[in-house]
Amino acid sequence: MTTGRVENRHALLSVAFALQGRPSVSIEFVVDTGFTDALCLPAPAVVALGLPFQFDFPASLADGSQVLLPVHEATILWNDSEQKVHVLATGNRPLIGTALLDGAELVIQFAEGGLVTVEPL
Repeated sequence: MTTGRVENRHALLSVAFALQGRPSVSIEFVVDTGFTDALCLPAPAVVALGLPFQFDFPASLADGSQVLLPVHEATILWNDSEQKVHVLATGNRPLIGTALLDGAELVIQFAEGGLVTVEPL
């Protein structure tokens, strides 16, 4: 089970990145159920983590515009196991999307300091 908290009306979960030859790094992500991939990180964070580039992905943004987003690969620690996931290098805020939540139950106690839990089904 993965747990987090609600802060300023955002459901937050911490994700640990397993980095080759370096200690793991944890980053706090906002749960975004409108984002259908796994993770989204600002480009400077992707560079700092040294995540390898995979491909450019054509995406439709919330404002209707079409863009190409660079997709990188990361190994994360999620529900007590390592997983390889896509990380889109875009935006100003780390987001966790539904691809990572697939096959799990997400429970959010929507009150300041409330508990956020993700448990495999």
